[in-house]
Amino acid sequence: MRLEEKSYLIMAQNSSEMLVINKLLNKNNIETDLVPAPPEWGTVCAIAVKIKGTDLETSKNLLHSSGINNAKILEDRKLKLQGLIDKKLGLMVSERFLEILKKIENGDELQREEIIYLLSTDKKREIDAIFSAADRIRKETVGDVVEIRGAIEFSNYCRKNCKYCGIRGQNSEIKRYRMTEEEIMEVVAYLHSLGLRTVILQSGEDPYWTMPKIINILRKIKETTGMRITLSIGERPYEEYAEFKKAGADNFLLKIETTNRELFKEIHPDDDFDTRLQCSKWLKELGYINGSGNIIGLPGQTVEDIASDIEFFRDMGINMIGIGPFIPAKGSPYEKLTPGDIAMTLRTVAVTRIVCKKVYIPSTTALATLSKDAQVWALNAGANTIMLINTPKKYRSSYNIYDNKNMVDLEAAVYAVRKAANRKLPSYLKLPSYLENPDFDFAAKQEGML
Repeated sequence: MRLEEKSYLIMAQNSSEMLVINKLLNKNNIETDLVPAPPEWGTVCAIAVKIKGTDLETSKNLLHSSGINNAKILEDRKLKLQGLIDKKLGLMVSERFLEILKKIENGDELQREEIIYLLSTDKKREIDAIFSAADRIRKETVGDVVEIRGAIEFSNYCRKNCKYCGIRGQNSEIKRYRMTEEEIMEVVAYLHSLGLRTVILQSGEDPYWTMPKIINILRKIKETTGMRITLSIGERPYEEYAEFKKAGADNFLLKIETTNRELFKEIHPDDDFDTRLQCSKWLKELGYINGSGNIIGLPGQTVEDIASDIEFFRDMGINMIGIGPFIPAKGSPYEKLTPGDIAMTLRTVAVTRIVCKKVYIPSTTALATLSKDAQVWALNAGANTIMLINTPKKYRSSYNIYDNKNMVDLEAAVYAVRKAANRKLPSYLKLPSYLENPDFDFAAKQEGML
């Protein structure tokens, strides 16, 4: 391959150095992109600076002259897979599908029409092959360990009125709450005692939680536990995102929900698509581990829309991608609509893994809400993360973004990972002794028999 056809990844020692490198190269007119790092380096969601092959020597010289000597540079190689296609499969699928599967084997980037084909085929052998390829890519890129994270839904006040959401500001049917700082820190201490490394602070877009209040809680969590922190608190000005990063926020989840502008406008009556897009770009520029995601089954959504969402995740270099089915919420304009399709949600998980490769993909709580087995199905479709709900019991039912939410707890996660999906729990997780017992009866416990 000629140099002008190659690209290279610069791996920094930490996110601060990565941002310095990116700024240095941009200042010297070198085009860069911030992308998820490959399996060979860093953590699952480390960020790499991507450059063109023609800029390699200039970039090396700039790094050296600036005293940046610890950064690693490697060629951005394709993820090649062997064994996805056999003679028997070739007799049972279409020529078009075989062409796409060959591209997946070779690590080539899929085009829009190919993504649409994978999302829409109704041939069983092709569907099975899609899930098999996704699971193989998951294993090759992020391994068998399922990351476990703890979420705290600390406020259900919201200034927005998204039509699908049960905590929308105009919903008068729910009881509003805000956790105190002390309550939040109590839950953080519990999560830390379990060995969890990441806590997710999630809320509606609550004006009460100003930048100084958020910064104060970020600093307390860092000082007392050292845990990584994911924020999911909606659209904020650039300056606030920057200050949150300085105060200790590592990750930020801001879901696009849909990349169809008209559909976005319909479901977000007081939001602007370009503002949401700009926020995602700011988060990327600031060096956050950048999270997004979509909802499957929104009214009027098409397979083409979902394909566009997946292209957005890839092209934006999104690190964490939450994919869940639409579930109606009481008190919302969509409360009487039909839930999203589990099968299409799982297919979207699989195709997203195939297209985006080395990313975090949660097996979402929304899937677990529609079926107790769906969380396991998602793990087998390419997902590699489970989020525990750790909101105090007295508040849980009031964080009603959708109805009948399954409160995924530690027992449910252990069962899904170890028993049902035959995957590995992270070594940092400190399980209670009864969960270490291989003979523990999960079914009986869930039915209240123990």
